[in-house]
Amino acid sequence: MKFLIIRFSSIGDIVLTTPAIRCLRKQYPNAEIHFLTKKKFKAVTIANPYIDKFHYYDANFSKLKKELKSEHFDYIIDLHKNLRTLRLWFSLRSKWLSYQKLSIQKFLLTKLHIDVMPKKHITLRCLEALISLGVKDDGLGLDYFIPKEEEVALDKLPLSHRDGFGAIVIGASYYTKKLPDYKLIELCDKIAAPIILLGGKEDFDEGEKIVLGSKSKLILNACGKFSLNGSADLVKKSSWVISHDTGLQYIACAFQKPVIAIWGGTSPKLAVEPYYGEQNLALYKNFIVPDLPCQPCSNFGTKSCPKKHFKCMKNQDTTSIVKELEKML
Repeated sequence: MKFLIIRFSSIGDIVLTTPAIRCLRKQYPNAEIHFLTKKKFKAVTIANPYIDKFHYYDANFSKLKKELKSEHFDYIIDLHKNLRTLRLWFSLRSKWLSYQKLSIQKFLLTKLHIDVMPKKHITLRCLEALISLGVKDDGLGLDYFIPKEEEVALDKLPLSHRDGFGAIVIGASYYTKKLPDYKLIELCDKIAAPIILLGGKEDFDEGEKIVLGSKSKLILNACGKFSLNGSADLVKKSSWVISHDTGLQYIACAFQKPVIAIWGGTSPKLAVEPYYGEQNLALYKNFIVPDLPCQPCSNFGTKSCPKKHFKCMKNQDTTSIVKELEKML
């Protein structure tokens, strides 16, 4: 039996599919499992031991189609479900399974603020796509695997951080998913512990502003200094994680870390809150500014606040965030 699982993007969404990959492998141990994603997200699954072969989309659809046709898959499991995967369905003509995307329900929630979303996490909907194959959830939550060569040695960290630290993920793909600089400085000032700031290269300057603006002398700006897997390893080595709605939040869940999830333009109502699996302790807390009729305003986040006030992030209570963190620990 040969399977192809498709999830093109992005980091967090790919991590959220990992229980489906693992459970398929465990319940079809002799099958050949292939995975298709965008080339720029190669690092997310490259070390996943449950995947036998990778395929990468890099803007050349004809080449991809030819490559996949030659594999003669028995089943294609579509965990992305967009026009591109529909084109593949017409081309490959294998047996096709897909998850319930809920595009209409998400539109109603974000544009009209009518909540008819089922109370079922996206990870469980991905697993439901495999029901006809007899695949069941093992309850073990998310996976993330780090190549040995990308692990971060403790001697690369300051002495102040080698005995333990917390991670604050300051990056996110869109403006409305991120706390403003001054709120992040306010948050850091209230935490009496070593902190590592995580994000991409594009977040480095913001990290420097936080380091220079904070009263704390225990902040390390690691934004852009390590690969994605290096940052994931710092999450793995951390004691706790505070994160916006972004990929490292779900990687933290995969490592069973206590998570404070801060929500702005997006919302856990979109069935994407931190996920740990039924067999694990779900140690997390969502922070959402209450009584905002405009929240959530988007499924993915936007480049600016549609209402121009950005209350969903500017009104976040950093004192309550730190108190909750102390309670969790």
